[in-house]
Amino acid sequence: MDKENTSLKKDDERPICSICIANYNGINVIDACLQAAFNQNLTFPIEVIVHDDASTDGSVEIVCDKFPNVQLIKSKNNVGFCVSNNRMVATARGEFILLLNNDAELHADALSTLYNYATKENIKGIIGLPQYNIQTGELLDIGSLFDLFLNPIPNKDKSRREVGMVIGACMWFPKKLWDELGGFPEWFESIAEDMYLCCFARLKGYPVIALAKSGFNHWVGKSLGGGKVINSTLQTTYRRRALSERNKSYVMLLCYPGFLAYLLIPLHLLLLTIEGLALSVVKWDRHIWTDIYKSCLNALWFKRKELVRLRYEIQKNSTVSSRTFYSVHSIIHHKLIMLLKHGLPKVK
Repeated sequence: MDKENTSLKKDDERPICSICIANYNGINVIDACLQAAFNQNLTFPIEVIVHDDASTDGSVEIVCDKFPNVQLIKSKNNVGFCVSNNRMVATARGEFILLLNNDAELHADALSTLYNYATKENIKGIIGLPQYNIQTGELLDIGSLFDLFLNPIPNKDKSRREVGMVIGACMWFPKKLWDELGGFPEWFESIAEDMYLCCFARLKGYPVIALAKSGFNHWVGKSLGGGKVINSTLQTTYRRRALSERNKSYVMLLCYPGFLAYLLIPLHLLLLTIEGLALSVVKWDRHIWTDIYKSCLNALWFKRKELVRLRYEIQKNSTVSSRTFYSVHSIIHHKLIMLLKHGLPKVK
């Protein structure tokens, strides 16, 4: 890992919340993201930390010129999303952390809503807000549930509080919880690191809460080239799909508890193989198999010893029953439902 250049602007007042924003070539979004972060209706101090991951588009100059109060960490090399967030939280002074994507814009009452709920209800776990499509204003989710194979199912039930995960584009938690869980695994690179943190937190008895009030606006389909329904069509990239399938599998192997895990994990790997071969044949594209599915299976095999060791460490400290953990899972196969509704995904 390279030595990063850190520019910190601190005052004597300890912030209540540290907003941590990972930026890479975000010249079209970082300005609006920071404007929204600094324009919060607040009665408590905050700090804003930006980790620039060796951007080449001039976005770091925007941060320096327009936002002198930002604590800027400039990486000499591109180290990825997980490392970027780990670095920022390590330097953060706030009691609470808000991880925020550079393509997300907070509503004006977002931080006060999160803080008031966390303190009033004494929540020590992870909290998220409603996610809206920045282009259309459509509500995308209020957190997500899971199917049995960790495919996220968007929750739009405003009365539901506890969910399987909240998206890492806007994720609030106490800094002590992050330290206890160990942050993001840096070998995830990107995608599903938020899923991992939420599943790990729930295993240790911490709730994952999705609030129905306030929210944040988010650009759909910008990060890593898609992964959402765009114009009624599933669109993704080889790289995004490869990271998604691999990292979801990592989370299942590490976090699924109890006897059910020994049924679901082999079934997941079998279905993943069938899915990869079938898509490759139907779309007549061998790269779907080699670059996505075979790549995922190879990664799981080569990392098997470390995964077994990490699973043991994680599972031995679990404090919840399997019934409680799987209470946010549905037997409906969400990926199959999306396939039937929107057709085969466009992969580019």
